[in-house]
Amino acid sequence: MPGTGGNGAVTRSTLRQQIADALRDEVLAGRLQPGQEFTVKEIAEQYGVSATPVREALVDLSAQGLLEALQHRGFRVREYSFADFRGLVEARSLVIDGMFHALDRGRGGPPHFQDPDDPYTAAALAGVRRRGEEAQRAACAGDLTVLIGYDLRFWRELSSLFGNPYLVDFLHRLRVQSWVCGVQHLRRVTDLRGHLWAGHTELIDALSRRDTDAARSIVAAHNAHALALIERLATG
Repeated sequence: MPGTGGNGAVTRSTLRQQIADALRDEVLAGRLQPGQEFTVKEIAEQYGVSATPVREALVDLSAQGLLEALQHRGFRVREYSFADFRGLVEARSLVIDGMFHALDRGRGGPPHFQDPDDPYTAAALAGVRRRGEEAQRAACAGDLTVLIGYDLRFWRELSSLFGNPYLVDFLHRLRVQSWVCGVQHLRRVTDLRGHLWAGHTELIDALSRRDTDAARSIVAAHNAHALALIERLATG
């Protein structure tokens, strides 16, 4: 994993983020199972790097709720319950509703977010919509890995339109945790076609019209669908 410059601190920081991203993807792909334990040494050997950036990456993932630190034993992939999933859905719903309230009030996002003819807003929404189209295709095809990647990019880019980087990071963390919680059940299903939510473009179309009532209904349907699906898989 090469660094991006000659400065040692920059190189280590780059490695730290690369390792954290790679391990997060391993968890989302189901290759690191809930409850699985490992040590800093094992991960450092796997990626062929020193222990320091690995330890820092694992601490970062622990802070994000994906791993649990085990005293003197390394780390473990966190196991989420359905109650955890319900709490995550509720939390992300509150954040998203706050975004819509900001749009209703005319505050938040690009300076001309309220102007449907503003070229910056139109171009930004078109870019997010493309992510939504890819996510929708993956959902309809039952391709969970591709869906997760585009879904995370979709929500990250959409939330960034509201101009608050803290909101962007918080919502992204909640959505990553939601997926980590859900994949432990979804990966057991051999054919997910027709089971995954695919309303991304409908949401963007509603926001493009500044129809926040319709947007709220779409998000509420998304949450209800996710809760019903994961509950059925968790208890079935």
